[in-house]
Amino acid sequence: MVSQFVSDVRVRLLGDLDFDFPEGTHAVGRLDSHSEGLLILTTNKKVTRLLFQGVKPHERSYHVRVKGAVTDATLERLRTGVTIPVTATTDHLAIPQRVAIVPAPAVDMEPDDPRIWPERAPHTWLEITLTEGKYHQVRKMTGAVKHRCQRLIRTAIEDLQLGTLGPGQVTELSEETFFRLLKIDEYRD
Repeated sequence: MVSQFVSDVRVRLLGDLDFDFPEGTHAVGRLDSHSEGLLILTTNKKVTRLLFQGVKPHERSYHVRVKGAVTDATLERLRTGVTIPVTATTDHLAIPQRVAIVPAPAVDMEPDDPRIWPERAPHTWLEITLTEGKYHQVRKMTGAVKHRCQRLIRTAIEDLQLGTLGPGQVTELSEETFFRLLKIDEYRD
């Protein structure tokens, strides 16, 4: 699914979900079609500015299945930062807030999902937490240390957690709860 409501290309969109979204709903912080997990949808136009241009950077956490067994040395390379391309002529030193090896998450998958790799194939699950959001940053970071990203799941934005919310499921939050979990205090006019 693409994290938008309208597209010129024939793809599955947010409007295809079984939910009656209010007019003016938009996605904050997109997920590409090869990623999954927590996506914020809101009618509040200030949310993007408050989250991504606010005084305090906001953390976003991901569970990432990468190819191969990640060593302690590779973890340290990720923790201290790896250089990733951001344009054809510009590189960026990407330094995460945290990186750790974690157990495989309990997530539902369709049996014919092309992202399923045999469990016996060497792989590692990482949790990577960032405050910056360069294009495909997590994929580029794991690629820079020779561990191709096989699956990427956004699990949290600050204290707003994916939890047990499954693919295509939507939950509504009060404005007060929403901004408290995102650690944004300056949302009132």
